[in-house]
Amino acid sequence: MTIRLVTFDALHTLVTPRLPIYIQYSQTFAPYLGVLDPRLLKQSFKVALTQVQKENPAYQGDSGAEGWWREVIKRTAIGAGADPQAVDSSLPQIVPSLMERFSSRQGYKLFHDSLPVLRQLHEMNVHTALISNTDTRMLSVLKDLEIAPYLDSIILSEVVGTEKPDAKIFRLALASSVQSELVPQDAVHVGDELKSDYQGARATGMHALLLRRAGPEGDGERKEEGENLQGVHVVNDLWGVVKWVEQQTT
Repeated sequence: MTIRLVTFDALHTLVTPRLPIYIQYSQTFAPYLGVLDPRLLKQSFKVALTQVQKENPAYQGDSGAEGWWREVIKRTAIGAGADPQAVDSSLPQIVPSLMERFSSRQGYKLFHDSLPVLRQLHEMNVHTALISNTDTRMLSVLKDLEIAPYLDSIILSEVVGTEKPDAKIFRLALASSVQSELVPQDAVHVGDELKSDYQGARATGMHALLLRRAGPEGDGERKEEGENLQGVHVVNDLWGVVKWVEQQTT
């Protein structure tokens, strides 16, 4: 067996917030809403994000991604104790500021191994792509961080109208590859979410690796309480992906 394509998740796999998201929200909120409790902000952001994801998957809705995030931002601020009237009056300033911040290297950075591993895979003649449950700003982030040229295709949920773990989004990545006659068994997907990344890819027929970085670098990963990792192939960094791919060559 030879692996011909490695697809990556984006957030907490190739890229990570430059500062924790709740801190960047706190910095943006402060001039308008005062200083909010960081612990409450962290909790309310997670709750707001989960709620809006369930209500409008893949950024679908009448007002697009900006309206989608406007609702997350509003619920985050109010959930952290901000005055609702102050939130409503300041959203026209806060929302564009956060949308811009998380459109570039201002809001995100690469993990230390992201670019070296993408280069190494290309030297091994293994193609790479990205499958992400994100809006179109991620393309700007990837370009600003200078890794977009290493990705054959970039599949974003807002663009295709579906998201992981739906098999459709994985099949789109396979179909978009420059490799001819690619089948799921020729590819492996790497990401930090057990259901969306690992189980979604496996259900499509692809190989899968669950990323669990050690220490602070793994703090942002989507770890569900009580998740069962028995039988799950876990790697602790992206170099583990390279090693796994090399081991599959027959």
